[in-house]
Amino acid sequence: MDESHLKSVDLFASLSDDQRRRLAQWADEIDVDTGHHLIRQDGFGYEFFVILSGTAEVMDGDDHLADMVAGDFFGEIALTEGVRRSASVRATTPMRLIVMGRTEFLSMASQMPSVAEQIRSRIAERLENNRSATPAD
Repeated sequence: MDESHLKSVDLFASLSDDQRRRLAQWADEIDVDTGHHLIRQDGFGYEFFVILSGTAEVMDGDDHLADMVAGDFFGEIALTEGVRRSASVRATTPMRLIVMGRTEFLSMASQMPSVAEQIRSRIAERLENNRSATPAD
């Protein structure tokens, strides 16, 4: 992928040029059409995504949870927590995304602590939001 595209993503803003070059070797850019299902709830997690352009919706079954825009990322919970996908994500416009497989994602997380910390923070936030959305027994 073109490493210059990584400079526009907040998640990767703190990386050095050398780190961005390495990251570009681990990642690919893909384009998807409106309506494309990027991940399906309860599926296995094999990929991590960062939105370069376009929008997507996050769904829990038929419930709309959130809208995602450029700079947002998803797929990290299943990769780091070893669980199935906690929600579905579907493109609501044509999209351009950065995508990384599990091995590359885990390499990035171990070799780039600033990125890993941002991802851990987002995981904690998302898991807390999931808990607060779940009715008490």
